[in-house]
Amino acid sequence: MNGKYANAVPLYRLEQEFIRYGLPITRQNMANWMIRLGEEYLSVLYDHLHSLLYGYHVIQADETPVLVNRDGRSAGSKSYMWVYRSGHMYPEKQIILYEYQRTRNASHPREFLKDYSGICVTDGYQVYHTLEKEREDLIIAGCWVHARRRFDEALAVVPKESRKESASFLIIKQIQAIYREEGKLKELSSKERLVQRQVVVKPLVDALFVYLKQHESEVGTEKLRAAFTYALNQEKYLRVFLTDGDVPMDNNASERAIRGFCVGKKNWQMIDTINGAKSSDIIYSIAETAKANNLKPYEYFEYLLTEIPKHMDDTDRSFLNDLVPWSEKLPENIRKPKN
Repeated sequence: MNGKYANAVPLYRLEQEFIRYGLPITRQNMANWMIRLGEEYLSVLYDHLHSLLYGYHVIQADETPVLVNRDGRSAGSKSYMWVYRSGHMYPEKQIILYEYQRTRNASHPREFLKDYSGICVTDGYQVYHTLEKEREDLIIAGCWVHARRRFDEALAVVPKESRKESASFLIIKQIQAIYREEGKLKELSSKERLVQRQVVVKPLVDALFVYLKQHESEVGTEKLRAAFTYALNQEKYLRVFLTDGDVPMDNNASERAIRGFCVGKKNWQMIDTINGAKSSDIIYSIAETAKANNLKPYEYFEYLLTEIPKHMDDTDRSFLNDLVPWSEKLPENIRKPKN
């Protein structure tokens, strides 16, 4: 479990390693074990973390495609692994949750976030904007990295000798200035950060959007036109961070949270069954949440799979509070040494 979900080692390589030690453990057996452990035991903690996620004022979301071999559709059909995490500005008690779904439509975040009220930072994907329109208690914030990336792409098609005089270069410099001033606020409290954002950062954002609106009609290349259109369409969402000191400027934390899955995906390429995909979202969630909270995934898995089975007949689930990654009741050997 730790080999695949924390270290990105595919099961066929683990099978080969066991054979070298004289242990005939097949990848199918390992897959079946992990499906059972995920569904029967670790899912209990996953559901608890899901309920705790609703308590965060700011969360972040992203998704990535994944292939599932036997999901009842034609070969090569894309499924998706969605990720939801606590906001980047909350370094303590971090939660990272994956959710497997066969499609990328709005019904999935609608269901996952049905009891959530607050701000969700995303990459500009339209389904989140649809959810915001449906609800009064959900605010969607945009990602400045995605906006800047489009101007980077536009700059790449400009001849090198002309780049420093191009609109793309000027806009990228403006966005860099916004990030530079935002970076100076990292150590401030949420309230102090909000004040400084209004005083220092907001004028820079205002100036950028004034420039974009003034020069939109003059845009020449297709790439630059797409960048202008994206930024102007996203203005409402890109400005949300100026209204709340807990909202990050971008969704990089979600992209980092899903990176472990993406690294593993390059190695094992596809998941065989829907049950395997569903158990994978649970196990990846526990592994990534453990890492985010400075725990050793192997020791944490071992402890959970020792303790949770003792409580399966309990109607009171309060024991789960002692098992969350930030619980002071966790054994000390599970925690990584502090630098």
